[in-house]
Amino acid sequence: MSAGSTHLGLAGRRALLALLALLSLGLSGCASMPEGALARGDPWERMNRQVFSFNEAVDEAAIKPAALVYQNVVPAVVRTGVNNVFANVGDAWTTANLLLQAKPRQALDMGFRTLVNSVFGLVGLFDVADEMGMERFASEDFGQTLGYWGLKSGPYLVLPLMGPSTLRDTTAMLLDVKDSGASVLWKEPRDRNGATVLQLLNTRVKLLNAGRVLDDIALDKYVLLRDAFLARRRSLIYDGEPPDEESAPPAYKRLIK
Repeated sequence: MSAGSTHLGLAGRRALLALLALLSLGLSGCASMPEGALARGDPWERMNRQVFSFNEAVDEAAIKPAALVYQNVVPAVVRTGVNNVFANVGDAWTTANLLLQAKPRQALDMGFRTLVNSVFGLVGLFDVADEMGMERFASEDFGQTLGYWGLKSGPYLVLPLMGPSTLRDTTAMLLDVKDSGASVLWKEPRDRNGATVLQLLNTRVKLLNAGRVLDDIALDKYVLLRDAFLARRRSLIYDGEPPDEESAPPAYKRLIK
């Protein structure tokens, strides 16, 4: 099976999870939305909060403890190598999306960075490009590309096990490989599943400190994460310079000024 078809299977399961969440919790429960939810881009807040609570429970019971074991058992140098490999796959997908966004100079820089790490860094195990002064461009995915060309994000959506998203970004997952390094690098199901778990643990370890801070300062963790996620996605689409007005022209129009 090819890497592309393998990923499509993974993406299909992602979309199915989102669909099952919508069906099981019921969109009818959103008919009486919390006051102001629509203005915040969160008309499905009731449903999203239920999925959010489910994700928090799973994280507390299984994912976070496993991440702590991984952090304590696996040496830091090995964890860094694992992180570099998955980041290199993300760099390749960023390069593709930069091309789709008609940004050839940035795409060339990221493509060269990926090539250097793939060849001289042993498939990205070592970040040789960083040591050579080649900075990583902000991560790009297909959801950002759709937003760049003017497709609205749609309602905020919390996906089971995967967390914050939007209707646009969830749809983009069908083609997005940014967070699916395991499906790109491994073809055998057993190897791919093991690598997926490793990628999950690696990501969760990086969020341990942030999670502690959120738990300490957030009066409403759901609202804080939602607002931060939506603001960050908007900032990424506009390359770090989002306009103040929600009705501002799409980011691509900066190309034709």
